Amino acid sequence: MMLGDLGADVIKVERPGSGDETRGWGPPFDARGESAYYLSVNRNKLSVALDLEDAADREMIEDLALEADVVVDNFRRGTLERRGLDPDALMTRNTRLVWCTVTGFGSESRRPGYDFVAQAESGWMAITGEPAGHPMKVGVALADVVAGKDALAAILAALVARSRDGMGRRLFISLMDSARAALVNVAQNVLVSGQDASRWGNAHPNLVPYQLFDAADRPIVIAVGSDAQWQSCAGALQLPALAADPALATNAGRLAQRGRIIKEFSSTLIGASASQWLERLHAAGVPAGIVKTVREVTDEVDASPVSGMPPGVSDGKRLRFPPPRLDEHGGVIRHSGWRVFDSTFGQTDGR
Repeated sequence: MMLGDLGADVIKVERPGSGDETRGWGPPFDARGESAYYLSVNRNKLSVALDLEDAADREMIEDLALEADVVVDNFRRGTLERRGLDPDALMTRNTRLVWCTVTGFGSESRRPGYDFVAQAESGWMAITGEPAGHPMKVGVALADVVAGKDALAAILAALVARSRDGMGRRLFISLMDSARAALVNVAQNVLVSGQDASRWGNAHPNLVPYQLFDAADRPIVIAVGSDAQWQSCAGALQLPALAADPALATNAGRLAQRGRIIKEFSSTLIGASASQWLERLHAAGVPAGIVKTVREVTDEVDASPVSGMPPGVSDGKRLRFPPPRLDEHGGVIRHSGWRVFDSTFGQTDGR
């Protein structure tokens, strides 16, 4: 979908009958019976249903791959090869082809990959949640999202490289590798200190104050990332004793007195509304915000049940094609192949 948002012509190949499994991941479903989950990641694609067990359908897939710039698949190693669709063989015939395989646990693993399992085994859940609570997953399928963005970056880099040497690339992305890499500073803390990471709830292991607080009406977050912001924050909250204390002038000093700072902030912030505090904090240049609901967020942007959320890139093309019904474009794709975009929909931005 992200490639489609950027202007690529995308053909989605699905299994006949049931199609993409996420079509059934509901409710909620729209009036056509499509799940909201499916709708969220399938705009700007055309759909064709092809059976890997059928020789004619395999030939169609092969023909599409031989004319494509990019193929993305999420099969475990050997699944396509056993059916005569060997990526390496197809890349030998289409030397400009970029082929990206997204797996759960690496190119040689036969384990099925789901976001929840990747979050558990990558260390994410061990550091998410309240300190005394159970390990907790992130509220969205973030390992899936991060892996998708890693795939997007790798594909775009491969296309740039191809523009220089004319050769395609074979790419492998895994949920586990992407999730582990996303540990960033948390993993580095463990590597440097030799001590395992723990859960901090809505606080930060390396910065103070950098967490959630209750205002009189709703929660807010304050994120102080520099010593200058600390002074501005203490001033905006009218806490002169904290601002003047030299022991708190540096982040290391504030980290050592986390309990004192959090106690002072909590007792102060509960005394006024979130909007009042944010007005002061924003005026002082302190990063802060209210905790919004998803409904509040969708109301703020150009989102719809058909087109979903806006693209995450500023030059995204947004909605050219709504999420397709299963095999909606099968007849014309079987007849025209990639020419479907020119013959049926007119000139597009190109694959």
